[in-house]
Amino acid sequence: MPRIGAHMSVAGGLPLAIARAQVHRCEAMQIFTKNANQWRARPLGREEIASFRRTADETGIHPIVSHASYLINIATTNPVLRSQSLAALLEEIDRAEALGLLGVVLHPGARMAASEEEAVALVARALTEVLRSRPKGKTMILREHTAGQGTAMGATFEQIAAMLDGVRSRKRLGVCLDTCHLLASGYDICSEEGYCRTFERFEALIGFERLKVFHLNDSKKPCQSHVDRHEHIGKGCIGLEPFRRLLNDARFDHLPMLIETEKTDTRVKGDTMRMLPDPLDVMNLETLRSLRTKTQDL
Repeated sequence: MPRIGAHMSVAGGLPLAIARAQVHRCEAMQIFTKNANQWRARPLGREEIASFRRTADETGIHPIVSHASYLINIATTNPVLRSQSLAALLEEIDRAEALGLLGVVLHPGARMAASEEEAVALVARALTEVLRSRPKGKTMILREHTAGQGTAMGATFEQIAAMLDGVRSRKRLGVCLDTCHLLASGYDICSEEGYCRTFERFEALIGFERLKVFHLNDSKKPCQSHVDRHEHIGKGCIGLEPFRRLLNDARFDHLPMLIETEKTDTRVKGDTMRMLPDPLDVMNLETLRSLRTKTQDL
């Protein structure tokens, strides 16, 4: 069955993220390996890397992915921002490689004044450059489908397919689908018919072999709103039934399904460094577990 997990804080050091995941009974996990809103990153020490890898092996929590910095924009025509973004993406990949992660989840960025065709070509060129510079690496770049807010790229399967097709060697390229983003970008995953049509389209344009991770988030906004606002599972515009379909869809029974829903404000309660279950994470994870059955044929 799908491996259910969550995005976990790395406060206090990367190994503590695994401890937090274990407290929440996660089977898979996502982390930031650096501050997602800064270009600079603190170096990872050998002991921290070794401890992280050892703890991951001991707990059996896998796969683990990281999410790249929100500052990265490989769709931009701005030469300074593009140079910064490429350097930052390489650093993200190097850190994930050192930690033994499956991949780095990446938003391609915004095209700004560029045309869609030009932005797609820029993304493909950046992915080619980055992969070519790390030919022996194993870590994947996992292109995340977006809500299409503003000029953000990657909101349609056609755009994602074009980005992938523009890279000659696609062995280390995968896709991450976010349920909130799917709905917000215009894919009706709520009705049974819309759900079937959405994934038929994905298979035809991209292929399930490219799908490596799901982000399971409900949406505060309705279909085709193009607004990326996550809501707790079953409490938004998606509702419970689409999550039940996903969790019991045989095509996805080997994939990690990770929540990125709002957490309790631990800054006020002072629990950031303590290994206490977050009530909101517990609520969302338990909801998903209750929907997961052994029935695999829909």
